[in-house]
Amino acid sequence: MKKLLIVAASLSALLLAGCSDKEVASVSLGVFTFKDIKLDAFTDPQVPGVTCHVAYINSPLQLSDPSNSSVSCVKTGEITQAMIDGIDKSADGEVVFKKSQSVFFKTLRIRRIFDAKNQTLVYLSYSTKIANGSFKHSISSVPLWGSQAYKPEGYLTKK
Repeated sequence: MKKLLIVAASLSALLLAGCSDKEVASVSLGVFTFKDIKLDAFTDPQVPGVTCHVAYINSPLQLSDPSNSSVSCVKTGEITQAMIDGIDKSADGEVVFKKSQSVFFKTLRIRRIFDAKNQTLVYLSYSTKIANGSFKHSISSVPLWGSQAYKPEGYLTKK
């Protein structure tokens, strides 16, 4: 009986260790697997008018989680010009979300990239390790149209 309680307590601690205050949902992939689809929400740290949801596979009994992920971002508040002025506008953007997926340094990352021509914030979800011969990734776009940060057509070409 004592061994059963220890096993139950250990399993509970293992399952709770995967929970976070940003977790929106955890969907089981079946009765005979410990793999779940986790759904986390986060607000872009430099553009708090954008909320993203990221889905990924969590398999706590393996050393590495699968590299599959998906991201969807939407405008949930105001986006100002000051926010856009403060972001990294380089071609590869900046990481706005990171989550470890392995004891071997595999990480799920989401980058924000500013598409100035189309007045859009693009969020790219990817893993830092190769899975099945190719990098798995997904994107989501948040247009600035309708926000204070939107610049009318031709704004970028006028002097």
